[in-house]
Amino acid sequence: MRTTYDEADDILVLHLSEKPIVKEVSQDWNTHISYAEDGSIVEIVILEASKQGAWPLLKSQAA
Repeated sequence: MRTTYDEADDILVLHLSEKPIVKEVSQDWNTHISYAEDGSIVEIVILEASKQGAWPLLKSQAA
């Protein structure tokens, strides 16, 4: 898993796989999940991550 955070836009991306994305689904206005062809999750994008409490990640959350 690889995590990237864009401080200027407050966007957190959790990269779970390098598979090609074939489907993206919005769970709500700020959480979007991308899927591979086999149905596995490729990445999760969280908008306004720090405002939503998703960033910064605590060491206990990242483990």
